[in-house]
Amino acid sequence: MLDCLSAPPASPVRLADQVVAPVADLGGWDVPVGGVEVPPWDEECGGPDIDPYSGPPDGADAWAADVPDDLLSEHFDAMGPVPVCEVLPAGPMPRDGGRGAGFAAGGAADRLPPGMALAGLTNDLWAAGLGKITDDELIGVLRAWRRLSSWMVAGELAAVAELSRRRADAVAAGADPYLAEHVGDEIAVCLTLTARGADQLLEFAARLDRLPCTRAALAAGEIDRAKAYVIADEVSCLDHVHAMAVEKAVIGRARVQTTGQLRASARRAVLTADPTAASRQREQAEKEARVEVWSETGGTAALAGRDLRPADVIAADKRIDSLARQLKAAGFEESLDRLRARAYIALLLGQPVPSPSAGCATGSVNLTMPLASWLGASGQPGEVAGFGPVAAADARALAHRLARERSSRWCLTLTGPDGRAVAHGCARARWQADAGGPARRDWELALTIRPLAVADCLHPRESAGYVPSPTLRHMITIRQPTCSFPGCRRPSARCDQDHTVPHDQGGRTCECNLAPLCRRHHRAKQVRGWQLHQPQPGILIWTLPHGRSYRVEPEPYPRD
Repeated sequence: MLDCLSAPPASPVRLADQVVAPVADLGGWDVPVGGVEVPPWDEECGGPDIDPYSGPPDGADAWAADVPDDLLSEHFDAMGPVPVCEVLPAGPMPRDGGRGAGFAAGGAADRLPPGMALAGLTNDLWAAGLGKITDDELIGVLRAWRRLSSWMVAGELAAVAELSRRRADAVAAGADPYLAEHVGDEIAVCLTLTARGADQLLEFAARLDRLPCTRAALAAGEIDRAKAYVIADEVSCLDHVHAMAVEKAVIGRARVQTTGQLRASARRAVLTADPTAASRQREQAEKEARVEVWSETGGTAALAGRDLRPADVIAADKRIDSLARQLKAAGFEESLDRLRARAYIALLLGQPVPSPSAGCATGSVNLTMPLASWLGASGQPGEVAGFGPVAAADARALAHRLARERSSRWCLTLTGPDGRAVAHGCARARWQADAGGPARRDWELALTIRPLAVADCLHPRESAGYVPSPTLRHMITIRQPTCSFPGCRRPSARCDQDHTVPHDQGGRTCECNLAPLCRRHHRAKQVRGWQLHQPQPGILIWTLPHGRSYRVEPEPYPRD
């Protein structure tokens, strides 16, 4: 940046291949200090009158060279006028920070891709003081820093991948064959990482190197490091062609998904793209089945079974849930999570728990899968509410297990072209006895399919009072398998059924006014400054205190 009152320095002029003296500009002729006239150069006569000091900014303000003119003007206008002074020191012009130019929702800076320009804008605001901008602009700055973080991670991983390629190329050209095996050690030293941490970084870079769309989305700040890792991790069992197909299927929605939602989408796509590869990976993982124990930060401990068969895990989880609900019905006042933990430990220790005959042994399981997969004619994956995508074979295995459980209850959901639930029915397995013989276990698929309210609601299942009927509550949990807050993965079966418009303010107890909310987000909704609307059944619009709105729709199920 220029000083306010400084003039361009004099420049030397060559005459007859010798430097004669600094000159001053007088009407197109260069006049040396000694008074000898020198004609102007041809280049000077033929070109426009250009200020040699009007090039792109450099130093601390170099970022401004890449900022669009309209955004740069908006930024400087919002940062406030530069105070008038007689002499300014060399360096960047001081600005009196202020009003978060362009970072409000929809503003130019709020949409600016990561790079030096965005880094300069955010750094200016940070230096000027974030306390001077609005909540809306502060959210824009927060989002900007996350985009910049993703951009930097992409650059770091690109450098790691390049180093690995160079070592591999050197080995191919005849260098020591062990050179490529110790790239992780080079990385560990230069980044002060453990050997394990360096190897994980190297493996991540290698996986990402074959996923150009994911790599580009990370560099553009559309996804963050965690999401890029999820995609790379989920496709690690696939060959290059199938990995590219899965990447193409999930990358478009990755920007608006949490890591939990993205992992479910990616796993579903993997099961669809190459069921045999997914099965091989599962079989290999099952060989490493184990129970792990570790200490928690609060002085407690954890116990978990790892790499178990999905059908077994789902059945065990439903049994624990059923026992916990029996404890709740018996008068225990603890939370359902706490009661699930008590039932879990009681089962493992062989301690008495309520008899399964007092209720459902396995609990209700909501199974969604295409009919062709159910009949074994398709490999399209299914989905279990509260668990996530499962291979078609695992879904069928779960159904057969349910058929063997006394008093088990399972449900079938049908989906529309967009993968969202449009109809639903439930079936019960029943004991039957052969004439003159012992009782035997049998089951039948007896379903009454009823449509769900999608766009318009005619209130066919509306309850007259505040508490929804069991059928209505069940339909809401089928329509929305998880909490209706953006990104929350809490199973709807463990959520409150919230009236979007409070019942005491005229809100209906109906599909068009109910939505599952976990206790945390149910409380948040009631805080002053938080607003929730449900313009169509299952579609919710959250407006948060910082002024931005977020739309939530029911997650799509697997499609046929």
